[in-house]
Amino acid sequence: MKEHRIGVIMNGVTGRMGKNQHLLRSILAIIRQGGVRVGDDEVIMPDPVLVGRNENKLKALSAQADGIAWSTDLDALLADPKYSIYFDAQTTQRRSAAVRKAIAAGKHIYCEKPTAETSREALELGRLAEEAKLCNGAVQDKLWLPGLRKLKYLIDSGFFGEILSVRGEFGYWVFEGDHDPLQRPSWNYRKADGGGIIVDMLCHWRYVVDNLFGNIESVSCLGATHVPRRWDESGKEYKADSDDAAYATFVTEKGIVCQFNSSWCTRVNRDELFEMHVDGTRGSAVCGLRHAKIQSAAGTPRAIWNPDIDDPNAYRDGWMPVPDKEVFDNAFKVQWELFLRHVVLGDPYRWTLREAAKGVQLAELGLESWAKRAWLDVPHLT
Repeated sequence: MKEHRIGVIMNGVTGRMGKNQHLLRSILAIIRQGGVRVGDDEVIMPDPVLVGRNENKLKALSAQADGIAWSTDLDALLADPKYSIYFDAQTTQRRSAAVRKAIAAGKHIYCEKPTAETSREALELGRLAEEAKLCNGAVQDKLWLPGLRKLKYLIDSGFFGEILSVRGEFGYWVFEGDHDPLQRPSWNYRKADGGGIIVDMLCHWRYVVDNLFGNIESVSCLGATHVPRRWDESGKEYKADSDDAAYATFVTEKGIVCQFNSSWCTRVNRDELFEMHVDGTRGSAVCGLRHAKIQSAAGTPRAIWNPDIDDPNAYRDGWMPVPDKEVFDNAFKVQWELFLRHVVLGDPYRWTLREAAKGVQLAELGLESWAKRAWLDVPHLT
């Protein structure tokens, strides 16, 4: 068996997302499955090293992850030719400087989003990587979720006819931390630490909408701080001054109207934590993280408004589930495997740092729209 062993520096994976999705469910899972199979007798095998600032956390994580090597010396790892890829899952405020150092060291770049605090800086990171002729990519995981892959199949097969509109609902109640433990990091709710749901989620909605419904051309966004007091991981009360809800509308180049509500202050009454309702002339679909259901034009019941009697239609019963036609792997792992193939084999890869800059741009415009109470055009990012 021919093995392409490739060193991967993983920075910031002691955090929730980096640990669970990128290390345990992606890189470690790839190692345990015997690498990424690229031929009958050929595999790509990642060789990771963990890096961070907290020695105790790194030791504990290494023990949980089959004894993967770790270090607190990022500069030494960047100087080591054994490692070809630099991955960054730090907080956004720390990411840009570290990615710049990795580019200067000649490492291929793969990182979480937002890739930077401003679209100008995010675009500059992409330009620097391109000029250095380095492979580069950013996490756009939701594109490989089972529900969205089913939605993509429905779009490509022409199920909807002309798509008219999209309604996305995302979020859940994040406990304040005084009685029930908070289930998201406290920095998410402080402006000074880079918190805010607009910065967090509009980066996601940009690549979801662009890839499924056409490039976003205009945006209107209203943010809110619904819960102004929270308690941090040590139980200390603090002022939550970043936005914890966002109500955004996008219009794409195809004229499709997309409304996305994102909230850490909502109690869930839907089948999944994220769902999109897509309406078209020939049919509609409701797609979540894993599941999808459809209703065709021929199967649409006749609805008549009459609030004085019980509605005779059982509307939910008229939807048919989209079957699982394949086994769906972890979305983060799927994109990791694609990036490893890109680095080792040169396979095409379009989810680049330049693409990620578009998400940062939309978040900036969302904040500006909120401040101005205005619709804004989304200029082409160059």
